[in-house]
Amino acid sequence: MVRFREKTCSRKRPAADCQEKQNLYTAFTLQKENLETLEAIGYLSSELGVLPSDFSYTGIKDKKAITYQAMVVKKVTPERMKEVGTAIVKKGMKVYNIHRVCQHLRLGQLKGNHFDITVRDLGLQQNDSSADVKERISEAIENIQTNGFVNYYGPQRFGQGQNVRTDQIGLALLNEEMVKAVKLFFTPEDTDDPVNQAKKYFLQTEDAKGTLARMPEFKVREKMILRALNRYGVNHEGCTRAWFSLPHSMRIFYVHAYCSKIWNAAASYRFKIYGSKVVEGDLVLSEENVDESSSLNDRVHIVTAPEESASNYTIHQVVLPMVGHSIKYPSNKVGQWYHEILAEDALQTCRSSEVNRYVSFN
Repeated sequence: MVRFREKTCSRKRPAADCQEKQNLYTAFTLQKENLETLEAIGYLSSELGVLPSDFSYTGIKDKKAITYQAMVVKKVTPERMKEVGTAIVKKGMKVYNIHRVCQHLRLGQLKGNHFDITVRDLGLQQNDSSADVKERISEAIENIQTNGFVNYYGPQRFGQGQNVRTDQIGLALLNEEMVKAVKLFFTPEDTDDPVNQAKKYFLQTEDAKGTLARMPEFKVREKMILRALNRYGVNHEGCTRAWFSLPHSMRIFYVHAYCSKIWNAAASYRFKIYGSKVVEGDLVLSEENVDESSSLNDRVHIVTAPEESASNYTIHQVVLPMVGHSIKYPSNKVGQWYHEILAEDALQTCRSSEVNRYVSFN
């Protein structure tokens, strides 16, 4: 497949100037409210005159919140980033801590998250006093501090749609059902706003050009896919090209949603059959012989029977894998569960690289 992209440097300009622009990275903190991360990137790329794929970040933040996240944009100076600050405020965004850096960010590079959560409308149960409520809250906080909790992937990973979830689209992509993935992507919700009207029109007509004219400008992903479908057609090859017209960060979001769904189910299954006990075949993160060159996969250790008997590890050290290529899986019932669930979804083996033919996990 051949891609064409507008040149970023004139032939008359020295090669060194072109290389300097390609190697220019500007870091900033993005504050957004009531926006998806990818939607915010769409606005920023339009204002800055770069591609959505020129942005790098470490994960997707919630839409229904005021969020802050580190980002890096390529081919944009700190001065240029500061210039767009006023323009993006009306879109629900602000940028802070703007400075030049040497390289982009990578997915998974995030060390952690911090949440400030406000719980509203707490009500008293019958025969409860305000003192009882405070006591229950204190007990709940102490329980979390002592025992922790299962850090499930939340609704933002799977979308807010009632008719189609992002993990369903991800599974279609992994199974190379590209037309199905496109039609799932354009499945409308049960509301009559312009976005859902355009999606409904597309499913009824497969008229990409007409849908493109109906789709609101702020729907960046939809319009990118529709432009490609208009050019290549709504068949397997055309839909494949349409998905590849999306930046990698947008494309991989749907695959990650499927992986997250499997992880959530695996975590529930693990606690259902083993509880908080560490058993033979569990995976734990080892701290032994760890250096800067060690990958996360190198640190994963499979618990042995003697280690289970000696209680060498605690539940806080147990980890579960995200499905993918060259990944270690538990060697107990949980590992078998992974293989059975993936087989049910027509992904015959956890380790098969065939699932990466169209959409890379990395």
